[in-house]
Amino acid sequence: MTLYLWFVFFLAVQVIHFIGTWKLYEAAGRKSWEAAIPVYNAIILMKIIGRPTWWTILLFIPIINLIMFPVIWIETLRSFGKKSTLDTVLGLVTFGFYIYYVNYTQKLVHNPNRSLVPESKTADTVSSLLFAIIVATLVHTYIVQPYTIPTSSLEKSLLIGDFLFVSKLNYGPRVPMTTVALPMVHDSIPMTKQKSYLKWPQLPYFRLPAFEQIKRTDIVVFNWPMDTVYKFFDTSGRRADKPIDKKSNYVKRCVGIPGDSLAIKDGIVYINGKVLVLPERAKPQYSYAVALDGKTPIDFESLLRELDITDGTGFKDDVKKDTLYFRALTEASAARLRNVPGITYVKREIARGVDPGIFPQLDNWNADNFGPIYIPQKGKTVALTTKSLPFYKAIIKEYEGNDLQVNGSEISINGKVATTYTFKQDYYWMMGDNRHNSEDSRYWGYVPENHIVGKPVFIWMSWDTNGKGINKVRWDRVFTTVNGDGQPQSYFKYFLFALAAFFIGEYFWKKRKEKKNL
Repeated sequence: MTLYLWFVFFLAVQVIHFIGTWKLYEAAGRKSWEAAIPVYNAIILMKIIGRPTWWTILLFIPIINLIMFPVIWIETLRSFGKKSTLDTVLGLVTFGFYIYYVNYTQKLVHNPNRSLVPESKTADTVSSLLFAIIVATLVHTYIVQPYTIPTSSLEKSLLIGDFLFVSKLNYGPRVPMTTVALPMVHDSIPMTKQKSYLKWPQLPYFRLPAFEQIKRTDIVVFNWPMDTVYKFFDTSGRRADKPIDKKSNYVKRCVGIPGDSLAIKDGIVYINGKVLVLPERAKPQYSYAVALDGKTPIDFESLLRELDITDGTGFKDDVKKDTLYFRALTEASAARLRNVPGITYVKREIARGVDPGIFPQLDNWNADNFGPIYIPQKGKTVALTTKSLPFYKAIIKEYEGNDLQVNGSEISINGKVATTYTFKQDYYWMMGDNRHNSEDSRYWGYVPENHIVGKPVFIWMSWDTNGKGINKVRWDRVFTTVNGDGQPQSYFKYFLFALAAFFIGEYFWKKRKEKKNL
């Protein structure tokens, strides 16, 4: 929905509210016109039902308001003596329109001094649960979101089984575009294949102020632009039609920011003609071929454990079976292998030729030799030709919502012949550190600004499915920061110390309080 349509929708809601409540306002000693003034009517309603004025804010926060509206319906009914179980059920199943019936057919007696304390243990539990859901949804949507690393694309930097806290504040909280959805779940209801949201209505993209801008080498969580996780909802075609904020969450490293020129030469990323310098914590990995002399025995189990190689090895398909293929090795691990007796050479494999799956699918490049390309920047203009169009086609048509037509060498946008295009938002280039085992921007292109979710800041748990017993937990990664200088450092022992200090302090505080009461 456009801003204009949302404005019309908002006014329609105000009319509906006024028609169904103006007599309630009068019965509460207010003026009937107060039910018709947007926002002001909500403030007055909070006074009528005896709830704090700041609840008004919650009515205008997407997702939160879905929880608040039923609460307000019930509170309104109870303020006018309609507090039976039947009244509550009717208020909920009619989506609040039961208030119309009360407004026009019942004798209205406002109770300004009604007790706001739950009348039963069940009511108290429901009230506490609703409050907890509201707070958790606010935190999850606008402050910090838990996330699990599902793949090895950032292996060594982030591991499969790392449980992260992703900050929404760093890059600015994105207001949910999908306004009708279950709180704190993504695109499907847990343990089902059912959608957790409705596609309509959709809010225009809006992001609250940020603490920082995305920088090169930042690890970023984003919605996958070319989401093809179609099995959940659509078996007729490969691509699922999802709202932006319900597309699958991906985590990669940003290697190119708006305005950059990016190229990849023999697997090395170049930005504006210079090699991209990665932070110390980043551990890029590549595929290596390791040749054996076939005579010297090698304890590979101990060697792999020493090098912490977890992303697979295997024999190449040759006659002698004397070459091992390592899917993912850091440069340090490759250097260590070169010094192992019985290994004749260690060579990083570099893709040659062309790969039709590489963006923009023109059969020009491969995963190790790519570009240069321009990363679009908001407000910048590029020349449009049939040669340059494949780079920007998805941007023009899908990400920025234009009608794009091509007739021979003529390009038309929104019915007008176009020789240039000006970008409406920023774009980013995301890649995995596990260079030969990562489906990233090299395959599907740019990541739009409106797809950015947040910045991983903290690993609160790391679970190794291959570990045994207590070693299933990677203790050296628990309570470590994702970013920062130097190698990761666990703050778990400090957390345990603080936790112990809290409980000890609480114990002595209670003892002291008991002595005072004697």
